[in-house]
Amino acid sequence: MPHSYPFLTPEQKKELSDIAQRIVAPGKGILAADESTGSVAKRFQSINAENTEENRRLYRQLLFTADDRMNPCIGGVILFHETMYQKTDNGKLFPEYLKGRNMVVGIKVDKGVVPLAGTNGETTTQGLDGLYERCAQYKKDGADFAKWRCVMKITPTTPSRLAIIENANVLARYASICQMHGIVPIVEPEILPDGDHDLKRCQYVTEKVLAALYKALSDHHVYLEGTLLKPNMVTPGHSCSHKFSNQEIAMATVTALRRTVPPAVPGVTFLSGGQSEEEASINLNAMNQCPLHRPWALTFSYGRALQASALKAWGGKKENGKACQEEFMKRALVCVKRDKYHSEKMFCLYSLSFYF
Repeated sequence: MPHSYPFLTPEQKKELSDIAQRIVAPGKGILAADESTGSVAKRFQSINAENTEENRRLYRQLLFTADDRMNPCIGGVILFHETMYQKTDNGKLFPEYLKGRNMVVGIKVDKGVVPLAGTNGETTTQGLDGLYERCAQYKKDGADFAKWRCVMKITPTTPSRLAIIENANVLARYASICQMHGIVPIVEPEILPDGDHDLKRCQYVTEKVLAALYKALSDHHVYLEGTLLKPNMVTPGHSCSHKFSNQEIAMATVTALRRTVPPAVPGVTFLSGGQSEEEASINLNAMNQCPLHRPWALTFSYGRALQASALKAWGGKKENGKACQEEFMKRALVCVKRDKYHSEKMFCLYSLSFYF
């Protein structure tokens, strides 16, 4: 018989659960500001801004110091290692400043994807070496949650069983290490939207990936009440010729979650997955109006879907700071207004046989 050797005390479990609940409190989501230096370089290039440490600090400071409308919208902020130790113009460390606004501080802890041998170009994620020590330090420095991303792609031959199991186990190992240090792990098994697959294929693969993930989390004795999930939405591939409605995407996504994600998980914080700001907001709102029982909070953990317009408005110029913040707030407010675009009456009473 399997036997679990408890590694968390009741007090530790309560701390983890409380942190997770704060992040996904009603109306709140996550600002993902954890882009690597290389990713920032690509975004800055699009606005002809120089990718310097000071420019990265200035831009993120604009996001973090938006006006009080931000407070009810953002429950947590994910930082990159560099950002964790940067300061505001007033000399206050970003984690300290964000905590002063009652936001939970998160940190990206993976070290990026690497090829997975024996597969058709598939990957796994590195960074487990030294993670124990890094989590201990990040907790001391103010981080209460973390993020780790694994990536899979839909093709006629992928994701393979090997890739699904490997990535599930990596995420589970990361999650257990985080919880040992009082850090809530966000597990992110992203299925990329590249390809010509339809909605049914994406739903099928998403269910298989999430089922394997929660099997691995169980095997590693991860305390689910002290975790969050950051999945892709179930969408057709970018090259799919058929157009699916927001309601169909919402129904497929919620159905996949209901079949695989235990009710013990406090919240599902979706990534935007290459969608436009508008698409990501509308699809999220549609899910929260889906006429199916949803035992978890469904909210956002957006990077580009909160920042694209803000970045463009900023343009790398200090005098555009207010315009940048206003665009950022517009997107945040739309994401939390679940009823803005949809109501349950807008769901057609079409047959649900598509999803079964």
